Amino acid sequence: MKIAITGAGGQLGKELTQLFNNKDYEVFPFVKHQLDITNQAKIKQMLVDIKPDFLINTAAFTEVDQCETELEKAYLINAIGPYYLACEAKENKVKFIHISTDYVFNGDKAEPYIEDDVPNSKTIYGKSKQLGETLALAAYENTTIIRTSWLYGHGGKNFVNTIKKLASHTQEIRVVDDQYGCPTYTKDLGIALEKLLKKPHGIYHVTNSGSCSWFEFATEILTFLKAQTTIIPVSTEEYGIKTPRPMYSVLSHKKININGIFLRNWKEGLHEFLKKEADSSEN
Repeated sequence: MKIAITGAGGQLGKELTQLFNNKDYEVFPFVKHQLDITNQAKIKQMLVDIKPDFLINTAAFTEVDQCETELEKAYLINAIGPYYLACEAKENKVKFIHISTDYVFNGDKAEPYIEDDVPNSKTIYGKSKQLGETLALAAYENTTIIRTSWLYGHGGKNFVNTIKKLASHTQEIRVVDDQYGCPTYTKDLGIALEKLLKKPHGIYHVTNSGSCSWFEFATEILTFLKAQTTIIPVSTEEYGIKTPRPMYSVLSHKKININGIFLRNWKEGLHEFLKKEADSSEN
C-alpha cells in the first residue's frame, strides 16, 4: 500500500511518515521544496510517477496573525493547494485525506461542534481552511476531511514547546484562561488517521478526548515538568491577542466513536509526549 504525504516537514507530516514507515506501507513524504502544493503540474507528475493508494495533505499556512496580512499566501496554500490535490487525486483515482482545523468555526457555540455544524470563521486562517475543505469536497467525492485542534508533536513549533522554553528562563507566564479546546498529540491523531483510511469518505473531527483552557493546558505542562514558574490566568482581552481566536472550539467525537475510533484523554497524550521529549534530550 502506497501513501504520499505532503507537508512532510511539519510536525504532523513527520509523525505520519514515521508511523506508516513502521508499518506495512510504502511511504513517499514530500517537504515543501520537493512538492509545492500550489503547483498543479507538479502534483500531477508526482501522482503519475508514484501511483499511491492514498494522498494525505498536512501542508498548511498556520500562522494565524500572518494570514491576516498575507491573504494571497493563506488562500493559495490553505484553499487552492487542497483543491489542486483533490483534482489530481480524482484524476488518478487516489483516496484524498486533507487535514483541517477547529478554526473553521467562530467559537460562539457552547457545546462541542459536530461535523454538520456550519463553519463561520472570524479569521483569514479559518476562512482559507474552510474554503480548502469546500473546494476539495466539490472537486472529488472520495475526499476525507479531518478537523483537529491544538496540535503538538515532536520536532515542531507548538504551544507545549513554547511553554517549556518560557519555563526554562522566565519566572512568570501569562496564559489565556477563557479560550477552550482539545489539545491533540500528533501520535494519537496519526493512529486515528490510519483507521480512517478504511472508513467512508467525509468529514471527521479527530482530537484527544476531554477539553481545557489554554491556562489549564499550560498548568498541566508545568506540573508534569515540576517547574517553579508562576502561571497567571488572564482574559483574551487582557492578553491583547491581535487576531480573534475561537473562544470555544471543542470538537465532538460522536462520529469517530460510532466508527469504532476512540482517542485517549489529552492529559495522557501530553504526559507521553513530555516523557519522550525528556528521554530524547538525555540521549
